[in-house]
Amino acid sequence: MAAAAMLIGDPVSGAPTVAREKLEEIFEDVRSHPLYDHELYGCLNCGICTATCPSAYYYDYSPREIVQLLLTENLEGVYDVMQEKIWACAQCYTCAARCPFHNSPGGLVMILRETAIKHGMQSAKDVLKPFTRVLMKLITTGNQLAPNMITPDAFADWGPNIAKIKAPLNILRKAIPVPTLHTMDTAWEVNIKTSIELYTIWEASGVLDQLETIDPNLFDVVNDLMDEKREEYQEWVDEHPAESSAV
Repeated sequence: MAAAAMLIGDPVSGAPTVAREKLEEIFEDVRSHPLYDHELYGCLNCGICTATCPSAYYYDYSPREIVQLLLTENLEGVYDVMQEKIWACAQCYTCAARCPFHNSPGGLVMILRETAIKHGMQSAKDVLKPFTRVLMKLITTGNQLAPNMITPDAFADWGPNIAKIKAPLNILRKAIPVPTLHTMDTAWEVNIKTSIELYTIWEASGVLDQLETIDPNLFDVVNDLMDEKREEYQEWVDEHPAESSAV
């Protein structure tokens, strides 16, 4: 009976119960974020943030709810909004611009999202799943989404409108009068040294640890690719010592 009292759950829902200690750990990770005290000062409960929020107009989402749950340290409520609602925010920061208390609900949502990723919540996995190819390209090349990646087959999860993309992207891309935009494979060229440096930063800053939590398969693929790049670059350095020391 005592153990059951330490678990939090909705008797009407089929969702599994959550240990009180886990809820406290999640909230402490949110509250200890370096930006937390810069985003949350107080709340008049005036509702201006929600009244001007584009996402609140279309979804079951309220910036004021986020602020109130954090201010009152409602552990169950914070955990609940992290399962779905925080992903409805468009990050336009209209809420921050309008709040008379200078709160930033959008900034708080970003903290909640980071915490959801850190704890490997299913909501984070579901949201990031359609962007697997984009993440792999960014992390392994230091580049962004390339035009030839935008196809109905590659991004079926982006909804029915993706099927409407039938433009001759290769022709349109080369028609743009900027030399760096004449490629379909990348947005611009990033040399291998820069790519490895970026990867090392993500590795040292914990970004790859978060990736492993959300998508272990992608993490393994990225690691294998970067090991190959590091070996390739080291071979070049060994063969061109004078040139590498000047770089």
